[in-house]
Amino acid sequence: MRLLVVEDEPGMVRALRRGLAAEGFLVEVARDGPTGLDMARFGDFDAVLLDVMLPGLSGYEVVRTLRAEENWVPVLMVSAKDGEYDQADGLDCGADDYLTKPFSFVVLLARLRSLLRRAPAPRPTIMTAGGVSFDPASHEVQVEGASVALSAREALLLEYLIRAFPHPVSKERLLENIWAESSGDPNVVEVFIGHLRRKIGRERITTVRGVGYRLSHDGVARAR
Repeated sequence: MRLLVVEDEPGMVRALRRGLAAEGFLVEVARDGPTGLDMARFGDFDAVLLDVMLPGLSGYEVVRTLRAEENWVPVLMVSAKDGEYDQADGLDCGADDYLTKPFSFVVLLARLRSLLRRAPAPRPTIMTAGGVSFDPASHEVQVEGASVALSAREALLLEYLIRAFPHPVSKERLLENIWAESSGDPNVVEVFIGHLRRKIGRERITTVRGVGYRLSHDGVARAR
């Protein structure tokens, strides 16, 4: 299950990432409201764990915007604001559930599982962007119908790019969400982008100056 955590407090991010990964979640993190909104729009997540007080855009504004755009990804809102009117505001904005800080990790897992038991939105079985197809379950990759062998890290990198298609992804986001490092060496991203280019074709990954990388194709990512 892919879970987006939108939280700006570093200690909370570390604890949630560690605990949720141990429970089998594939966790990606956004540390401010605008980034969280962008990732929730295009990331194809099973659920979003959304803090209320965020830099740039509040959690209320994030979930309100998602619902206005008819994006129905399940959202569990978390906040230190524990008044009944605060909880009502979160639910009225479109959140599916509201949990106050500090909370028990056991209760958090129970709330997430409850959200995920609801009728899921249709999700692609095989993702494609241009001539590249990717099976998230088996990590099988095909380029123009020919199988391509990727390492586990290369497969995660390709999956991240294909889920973001046609939007670019920054080195920082890739480093944090694939290598689980927010302040590591960004050169490692360049190295693996190079590996991936050699295997699927250099022309298929474009460097966007000052931004990051994106899959380069005029088509639209789709499922089949």
